[in-house]
Amino acid sequence: MPSAIEWSDSSGSLVSFESFDGTVIRCRRIGSGPPVVMVHGSGGGLHSWRPVAERLADRFELWLPVRRGYAPSGPGRSPKRFADEVGDVGALIDGIGRPVYLVGMSYGATVALHAAAAGLPVRSLVLWEPPLYAAGEELAPVLAEFQELTASADRRRADRLLAEKVARVPGALLDLMDAGEPADDEAADAPGWCRDLESMAADTVDAERWSAVTLPTLLMRGADTWQPMPATLDRLAATLPDVTLTTFPGQTHFAPSVVPEAVAAEIARFLSRH
Repeated sequence: MPSAIEWSDSSGSLVSFESFDGTVIRCRRIGSGPPVVMVHGSGGGLHSWRPVAERLADRFELWLPVRRGYAPSGPGRSPKRFADEVGDVGALIDGIGRPVYLVGMSYGATVALHAAAAGLPVRSLVLWEPPLYAAGEELAPVLAEFQELTASADRRRADRLLAEKVARVPGALLDLMDAGEPADDEAADAPGWCRDLESMAADTVDAERWSAVTLPTLLMRGADTWQPMPATLDRLAATLPDVTLTTFPGQTHFAPSVVPEAVAAEIARFLSRH
C-alpha cells in the first residue's frame, strides 16, 4: 500500500503517494461518501474535474489525481505506457482501501478502460469521450514533431499539431484557436503531452478488446463533437456488454468544463444505481 503524506489548502485536502515505480502522484480529495476516482485528460491536472467534482462532493468522496508527467506529480519514466497509468490508479485504490467508482475524461477515459480491463477493484465506469481512434504507430511522427516544436518554444504550432493530428479538430475551429492567445500554463504541460503521445503510439485501435470490460459503464458524449469521435463511441457502445450511452445536446468534447452541473447530475444518477 502506498504511503500518503497529507496537507491542506483552501480547496480541499491534497495527498501524495509513491506509485509502483517510485513516481510521486499527487491528488486532491474532497467530499465524503463512496469513493470516486476521476482521471483527467491530456493537458489537464487538478483543475480538470474540479467543477464537476464540487457538485458531487455532498454525496461522494472524490479523488482527483494528477497523472504522471503533469505537475505537481512526478514525470515518470519514458517511454510511458498505459500500464504505467493503470499502476498509478491501482496504487491510489490500494491507498483508499476499498473498491471505487472510476471516472475518466478524454485520454483519462482510455486510462479508465485499461484499468477496468486489468481487473482493478472498480465498481463501475464513467467515460467522457475516450479518443480511442488516436492510437498506433501513425502517432510516432506526431510525437517527434511535437517534441521538436516544444524544444524550440513554438507552442502555437505545437498546439495546432495536437488539435489537428490528435484531437482532429475541424478546420474552422483550428483557425479560431490560431487567433487566440496561448494559455500561460501551456508550456508546463508539454512533458505530460509527450508521455501521453508515447502511450497512444504504443496502443492499438482494436475495439473488440473492450468486450472483456463487463462493468456497468456510463458512456457520455457531446452531440456536436466532431468526427471521428462519434463513430468511435458508437463502436465502443456496441462492444461494451453493459453500457448506458448519454448524449448532451449542443455540447462538444469540452462539456465537462462548459456544463459541469449537467455532467455531474448525470454521473450522480448513474452512480446511485450502481
